[in-house]
Amino acid sequence: MNDHAHDLASVQAATERLLTAVGALDNAAVTHSSRLPGWTRGHVLAHLARNADALVNVLEGRPMYVSGEAREADIERGAPRPLDAHLADVRESAERFRAVCAAPADWSRTVELRNGVTDRAVGVLFRRWAEVELHHVDLGIGRELEDLPAEFTEREIGFLAQRFTGHRDVPATDLTADDGRSWRTGGGAGGGPVVVEGAAADLLGWLAGRRDGSGLRVKGGALPALPPL
Repeated sequence: MNDHAHDLASVQAATERLLTAVGALDNAAVTHSSRLPGWTRGHVLAHLARNADALVNVLEGRPMYVSGEAREADIERGAPRPLDAHLADVRESAERFRAVCAAPADWSRTVELRNGVTDRAVGVLFRRWAEVELHHVDLGIGRELEDLPAEFTEREIGFLAQRFTGHRDVPATDLTADDGRSWRTGGGAGGGPVVVEGAAADLLGWLAGRRDGSGLRVKGGALPALPPL
């Protein structure tokens, strides 16, 4: 269940954790490779800043991005900047997002993101929380999926399981965390149900494309190949 005030506070806390961690880097470290193929840490930070502005666009009724090409160009242009410029940009864009989210609004209204995807306005806050948490891990500066808040991990697994539900390339798949929590996804492809079990962090990593699933236990077939997010 999305709760506007709670999720906004969670976004802010995650953003402060990221800014504190990134603030301990130096200019050289920003140019090093991130865990995302082809992206430096500077690319990740530039994306985080532009994503905040894009979600402001969504909440204010404008297109999320002018175009896919413009989105990529903004990230490439911003990636080589020095650390101080990245910190200022992430902080200032996060504040713009916070200000829009703190203003009175109908948070039950439907908004449109990219590629025709829609959501309730309140859902945009959780989407931003996911961006900050997962990309903090992607920076490769000491934070791992196991370090993410348990509430976030559970909700993001549920969010991604829903995203793949009915997907034509994913067989029916039952997910079970070691602590007993469970989800179902897929079902659009033949076969299954495949049972996938493991630590919540490993389930999240596989669903989010951050881990290959080698740490999971699979029964009833091969580990499904998930489409890219």
